[in-house]
Amino acid sequence: MHGWIILDKPLGLGSTQAVAAVKRNLREAGFGKVKVGHGGTLDPLATGVLPIALGEATKLCGRMLDASKTYDFTISFGTQTSGLDAEGEIVATSDQRPTLAQVEAALAQFIGPIAQIPPAYSAIKIDGKRAYDLARAGAVVAMKSRNVTVHDLYIHSVATVGALNAVTLTADVSKGTYIRSLARDIAYALGTVGHVSMLRRTRAGPFNLQSAISLDKLNAFGQGATQEDIILPIEAGLVDIPALNLSPEQARAVQQGRVVTGIAMKDGLHWARGADLRPLALMENIDGIWKTVRGFNLTP
Repeated sequence: MHGWIILDKPLGLGSTQAVAAVKRNLREAGFGKVKVGHGGTLDPLATGVLPIALGEATKLCGRMLDASKTYDFTISFGTQTSGLDAEGEIVATSDQRPTLAQVEAALAQFIGPIAQIPPAYSAIKIDGKRAYDLARAGAVVAMKSRNVTVHDLYIHSVATVGALNAVTLTADVSKGTYIRSLARDIAYALGTVGHVSMLRRTRAGPFNLQSAISLDKLNAFGQGATQEDIILPIEAGLVDIPALNLSPEQARAVQQGRVVTGIAMKDGLHWARGADLRPLALMENIDGIWKTVRGFNLTP
């Protein structure tokens, strides 16, 4: 059992709970004990694409964490909360409401490399403790600024005409970007305050909503429904990098952990496969020298 289950995570379900649901359904479907991990935490108040890796695919979870992601999110103007989302106490209010034109003009300054301060209610560790644990205990949490990249940011939809109470945006962002912080800073730039009232991840790395399944479909699989479209192959998580076709001798060298040379391809990451198209390893080419980053132990 190796591959991916892409869950369209529902509202209120934590990432750890989602992994537990996958384990339970695999067990109920008769697959026994399977190694399972997720490729990027998604808050309980967020919905959308949560890649869950099975078996040898868990070796790619780190790469999935590093991948860029796309979100739709709604900023509700006029109130800022302690968690910068729909939970938590109100910490600031404003009567100021922006127009659509003002929002459009403000977004440009947030595209490209930016510095942002993560929310105090986040999983970042401070002196060995999670920031959200410190914040919930009433401690004053001083979060350090971090550099992230917003690849694209644009208006998805608006709820009103004239002065806006809320606006829904789409953002394509690098790893480590906090959408709640982005929403806070956009509101500040518009001379008001705001919080995220809706957050939906529509893409994580190579996975999007088209390949995602509902929790109901996952549960049906556990009760005996067909496996079709439920479990994707390992290579589904590698389609954003080139494949490297190896000869039998080259494949043996990779499986034995030897460095491979003499293959003329661009520098960077590739996924190597043998004559049977079975994924053998995630490999990196540096000036013609191929080194294995992660090997896959998949039997023919």
